[in-house]
Amino acid sequence: MTVDVLVQAGSAQRGGPAPVSMIERMTLILDAFDGASPVRTLIDVAEHTGLPRSSVHRIIDQMVRLRWLAHVPGGYRLGTRALELGGLAVEHNEIRDVVSPLLHEVCQRTGMVGHLGVLDGPEVLYLDKAVGRSCDSIPTRLGGRMPAHCTAVGKALLATLEPSIVELAFRERLPQLTPRTIGHRAELHRELDRVRSHQGVAVDREESVAGVVCVAVPIRGRAPGAVAALSLSGRLGGVRAPGTSSLARVLVEVADEAARAVFPRYARWQ
Repeated sequence: MTVDVLVQAGSAQRGGPAPVSMIERMTLILDAFDGASPVRTLIDVAEHTGLPRSSVHRIIDQMVRLRWLAHVPGGYRLGTRALELGGLAVEHNEIRDVVSPLLHEVCQRTGMVGHLGVLDGPEVLYLDKAVGRSCDSIPTRLGGRMPAHCTAVGKALLATLEPSIVELAFRERLPQLTPRTIGHRAELHRELDRVRSHQGVAVDREESVAGVVCVAVPIRGRAPGAVAALSLSGRLGGVRAPGTSSLARVLVEVADEAARAVFPRYARWQ
């Protein structure tokens, strides 16, 4: 029998769909390391997940090499990579708790859609979204992701990084979401230079969603870079909004207030 057939057979005995993808199997294995059982043997993990022991052994070996798990006396435990990501999740939650009231207030005041986002590799992860009064909907969501190179939030964050980091993070050809999306890495570098020359204010001119414009500014930390970025978005021809310069001034004030509020909590993660 093949591994997939064995997995399907074990799943059938449990009465659920077979976890056929590697991500599903890794997730099942990570879920086995709950607070009550921080250390598990290979047999424990196989029994807990319902996966074949041979598959569990092979996957755990890979997860140890990638630092998702660590080999310890008596079995395995969560590795440093899982713990690092857990720390980042706490950090993001604290940033959102502090900044969210400010973001929602400015959206009610301007009537626009607001986002709080952080960089996750070459993408933006949205930690929060707020919608102003009578504002048209924009196809983004809390916990959603967008390519950083085509969003105002992403460009505001990328502009705080060294150009060499951006060079390594992006391929020469960039995915295009609209006809206005930046398509080449060199063009992205020029755009980030413009953002830096405008005190960190970034603009999305229908680059991520057709008919939507957006302005963003970074929330700067004590370390180089930024801890997050705030943006205000609106549809062309929708709610009449202030010009980008007016929005930028509003966002800079909010970002400064957010930074003052975040630092007492954020400082310990530096």
